[in-house]
Amino acid sequence: MATAEKELIDKAVIEKLENVGRKSLKEIEDGKNPEVQIPLRTLSNVHYDEKDHLIKIGTAVQKRSYLNLGQAKKYMQTMLIASACKDLIKTGKTTSIRDLFYMTKHTIGNTQENTFDDQIESDPIIEDLEVTIDTLREELHLFASNRGSLVGNITLIDSGDTIDCRRLGSGGWSIPSIVEKSMIKFDACEAKFVLMVEKDAVWRRLNEDKFWKTHNCILIHGQGVPPRGVRRLLWRFENELKIPIYVFVDNDPWGLYIYSVIKQGSINLAYESKRMAIPTAKFIGLSSFDQEKYNLPKDVTIKLNDEDKKRANQILGYPWFQKPSWQRELKYMLEKGVKLELEALSKKGISFVTDVYLPEKIAKKEWLE
Repeated sequence: MATAEKELIDKAVIEKLENVGRKSLKEIEDGKNPEVQIPLRTLSNVHYDEKDHLIKIGTAVQKRSYLNLGQAKKYMQTMLIASACKDLIKTGKTTSIRDLFYMTKHTIGNTQENTFDDQIESDPIIEDLEVTIDTLREELHLFASNRGSLVGNITLIDSGDTIDCRRLGSGGWSIPSIVEKSMIKFDACEAKFVLMVEKDAVWRRLNEDKFWKTHNCILIHGQGVPPRGVRRLLWRFENELKIPIYVFVDNDPWGLYIYSVIKQGSINLAYESKRMAIPTAKFIGLSSFDQEKYNLPKDVTIKLNDEDKKRANQILGYPWFQKPSWQRELKYMLEKGVKLELEALSKKGISFVTDVYLPEKIAKKEWLE
């Protein structure tokens, strides 16, 4: 992204933050109780948009006012976080959400009261601010710890440094929390698809076998539920490079949840679905039918526990899993009463996943959407 474009975004975000302050100041001058209206981030205010295939936030809002004993502290915290973010943007610096907590924590006057006692107080305020001014946390110049790695047929420009992702050894490129255009630019890319793998161990097997090189792709993992940086990067690959995203997760309700988060978004971050969710993402495995299809031995299965069954039944009722193919998949998992981890494929040979399973799935287009 050109510097001028980044400056325009920074300017727009500062304007939004200042508008929050100006509104409160005007209310004080008019003798009113200053308040901030924040879109409600609860299950009751989230819905599935069948047209866009996304989980979206609704129109309900909560009011946070200064002259209310139950809301005054959060009102003050909201203003503190907004002010600190404005200072960050104006100085052109970024910082971690942990550091922001310490930057805004102090004892109030001669009292024993702190502005924040723990980071679990400041993190939700940051999310409130994001949704209030419709801005990504990353555009507030805030980041979290790196999580997830990438290798493959693409060259990236990371903060001015050229990263050839074809020459990154066994560890790959550590995906940062902020992957916006201002930080990460896409250069030469020959990759025909992106394979998103749930587990680091399986990603390492595929990288050691150079799956990405043989099959001309980008290989990513997010260590479980992918963090925002990974989800945002996947979104950019799909929207800017127009390459498909395949998701490879455990055959259990939690693996399917990871796929669901990548595809439709999450309830907690419903307000960011439009900038993170990928409705075209394809589930490539593991399927409940793979044990028989690939003749995997019975000793690789694990019995579903009560929590697994409860979660599977919840997913069965989700509007975005109502296609007959998904209903068949979930019902078969419950009927069998077992789950499979990705590592189960190693029973057929350590590189079975690289040499047989994934190539067959991709060649035959055996995926669920």
